[in-house]
Amino acid sequence: MGSALAHSLEDAGHSVAIIDQNKEAFRRLGPHFKGRAITGIGFDRDTLLEAEIENARAFAAVSNGDNSNIIAARVVRETFGVQNVVARIYDPGRAEIYERLGIPTVATVRWTADRVLRRLLPGGSQTEFRDASGSIRLVEVHLDPTWVGQRASSVEERTSARLAYLTRLGSGFLPDEKTIIQEGDLVHVLIRESEVERVEEILAAPPEANK
Repeated sequence: MGSALAHSLEDAGHSVAIIDQNKEAFRRLGPHFKGRAITGIGFDRDTLLEAEIENARAFAAVSNGDNSNIIAARVVRETFGVQNVVARIYDPGRAEIYERLGIPTVATVRWTADRVLRRLLPGGSQTEFRDASGSIRLVEVHLDPTWVGQRASSVEERTSARLAYLTRLGSGFLPDEKTIIQEGDLVHVLIRESEVERVEEILAAPPEANK
């Protein structure tokens, strides 16, 4: 993940520094990586200073250890004042705790399990994000096949949900008033927690049933 992030950030025009305890891991970066590779511990102050953390706009802790990731994320935010910080966490329970502490996390196991379940059991909705208060969700919703050919905006018109974006052929995009739902589209909406079941029922039925 670290090497994939590094290359994606470089491709977007950003300068990147990578920290790893094992210098052999830098081989994954390949010969085209132009950033800095620092051998050390990600939450060690001197190592972070060598990586020029004081000039950093963002920091991602994506090692294989939950504890080291959260410590690194907190040190970078609280000691060096970097605001754009994220930590990869394998334990879903820990991820929820750290979110409440103000450290954005990506719960790897939970995210992967959710993606697999979504393909095995496509009905209903699958939560992709929940705000800190727990009152708003970003969910991928299942639509009855008869919604194909309808305007994407009709999802908003017939529910209380806000259409966030569509995924088509693996790429996300923002729909406009002319966008038509096609077969295979994945529909992502923002919705109040209290409205989830009602919206699922509406979208699981043909659109004509909700006029």
